Amino acid sequence: MAGKQGKGRGSGSGRALGRVLSMTAFLPVASRAPIYARLIWALLRDERTPMARKVLLGGALGYLILPADLIPDRIPLIGGLDDLVVVVLAVDLFLDGVPSEVLVEKLDELGIERGAFDRDVAQIRRLMPAPIRRAIRRVPQAIGLGADALRSTGLGHRVRGWLSKEGSPA
Repeated sequence: MAGKQGKGRGSGSGRALGRVLSMTAFLPVASRAPIYARLIWALLRDERTPMARKVLLGGALGYLILPADLIPDRIPLIGGLDDLVVVVLAVDLFLDGVPSEVLVEKLDELGIERGAFDRDVAQIRRLMPAPIRRAIRRVPQAIGLGADALRSTGLGHRVRGWLSKEGSPA
């Protein structure tokens, strides 16, 4: 019995070590963050990028700005981890929903090699646990369903009218 417990601990620490080594492989990708930020900005400004994907990034930005977190930032080391996970997943889902021709066009405009981009995205995806990725893949569909429900109520039209009125607080 004692041997089995030791083996279980060893495999857990082996997984943890593997995760740490994977994180170090992320450092070269992180060094290219400024160029990828310009890519995301260009995609956000493009009208061909689906609105639901833009809203997804807005939601992630809201999560970063709001003081309430799943893991409080004051907890050393892991406090910012939930923020990182939210950003990585939101960017991954955002890029997943951009039409391929738009992505290729923006990559060319910014001088980003497609192969290098694909390798970086694959590297980032390997860092995210599969169950989290599968669950988060359902978010854009939920956003779309919410938008459809809002349209069917006619409330969206009323809100736009209220926002466009002169003297509106917006």
